[in-house]
Amino acid sequence: MPTNILPFQILISFSILLPLATSADFNFPAAFNFGDSNSDTGNLVAGLGIRLAPPNGQTYFKAPSERFCDGRLIVDFLMDAMDLPFLNAYLDSIGTPNFRRGCNYATAASTILPATATSLSPFSFGVQVSQFLRFKARVLELLAKGKKLNKYLPSEDYFAEGLYMFDIGQNDLAGAFYSKSLDQILALIPTILVEFENGFKTLYDQGGRNFWIHNTGPLGCITQNVAKFGTDPSKLDEVGCVSGHNQAAKLFNMQLHALCMKLRGQYTDASITYVDIFSIKSNLIANYSRYGFEQPLMACCGYGGAPLNYDSRISCGQTKVLNGTTVTAKACDDSTEYVNWDGIHYTEAANQFVSSQILTGRYSDPPFADKMPFAMKLKF
Repeated sequence: MPTNILPFQILISFSILLPLATSADFNFPAAFNFGDSNSDTGNLVAGLGIRLAPPNGQTYFKAPSERFCDGRLIVDFLMDAMDLPFLNAYLDSIGTPNFRRGCNYATAASTILPATATSLSPFSFGVQVSQFLRFKARVLELLAKGKKLNKYLPSEDYFAEGLYMFDIGQNDLAGAFYSKSLDQILALIPTILVEFENGFKTLYDQGGRNFWIHNTGPLGCITQNVAKFGTDPSKLDEVGCVSGHNQAAKLFNMQLHALCMKLRGQYTDASITYVDIFSIKSNLIANYSRYGFEQPLMACCGYGGAPLNYDSRISCGQTKVLNGTTVTAKACDDSTEYVNWDGIHYTEAANQFVSSQILTGRYSDPPFADKMPFAMKLKF
C-alpha cells in the first residue's frame, strides 16, 4: 500500500515480535477492531447517514474518507505494518467491501458503557461485540454454502488466529465531565472496566486469543477540552492541558493495565498486549518541536484563530452563520505542522508519529522483541 511522503521524513526500519511466552508473532491473517473515532473507518458515517465534508481526508485520500482526520488513522498505519489492507467498516455496505482480512466495528463517539438516549453514538462497546457475533455467525453460514464468497470473507480459522484490537474509553471519561465532578468520574471507572471485561470475555469465548489493547490518551490536551474546561489557568498543567481530565485518564489507564494483567492470569493461552498511548501522545505534546511540529494544541481545521482555533458551534468543513456572519471552518495551510486536526482528533502526521512509537515496542506490556522487520516513513 502506498505511503504518503511528508516533509522532514526519514526512513526507519523496525523489527517487532511479541514475546513467545505470552503472545503471537504479529503475523496475523486478519484483524477485528473495536473502538471510537480514533479508529473509525466509516461506521458512524454509514450508520447514521451523515456526511463528512472536505477538507477531511485531504492529505492521503484526497477526499473525505469517512475518517475524522485529514488522512490516515493509527489503525491504518498498524494495518500497513502488519501487511494487511485498511479495515472496512462493518456498517459500510457501499463499494463492495471486502472483509477477507478482518472487519472494523469502531464507531465515532462510542463509549464502553451502554449508550443512553442522549449518546451521540448508539454503537457502544457491547453493541460492537454483538455486531462481531452476528458477523462471525453470518460468515460461517455463507462459507458453509460454498466457495463463491471465500475471497470476500475471513476463513473460519481467522477468527482464532486474528488480532482483536481495542481503542475505546475516551468518550466515557470526556463525556462525563459535562455532568459529573472529577471524584464522581473516578468512582465510575471500575464500572466502565467491568463492561470492557465482559466484552473481552465474550470475544475470548468465541475463540479470540490475540488481544491488542490501547489505553486512553491525554484527554486534557484535546483542543475541545482545553477550550471548554481550561478557561481558568489554574486548571491547566505546564503544557496547557486540563489537569483534571488527564488525572482521570491516568487512573483509567492504571486500572485498565491492572485488568490486562488479571486477564493474563485467567486466560493463560491468550496473548494480551497493553499499549501505553497516553505516554506516547503526552510526549508528543510536551516535546512537539523536537518531532517537527509547530502547534501542539491549536486545531488545524477550525474557526476562531489563535490560540486554539476551535469553536464548538462549527465543525471542520462546515459553513454556518455565527453572530450574524457567515463563516467557514477551514483547514490550515500545512496539517503536518499540527498535532490536532479538528479540535478533537489528531492529524495524519500526529497519527503517523504515534504509530511509529507504538511499533518500537517500548510502550507495550509485554514489550516487543526484534524479529518482524518492516519499514515506515516518519516525520521528525
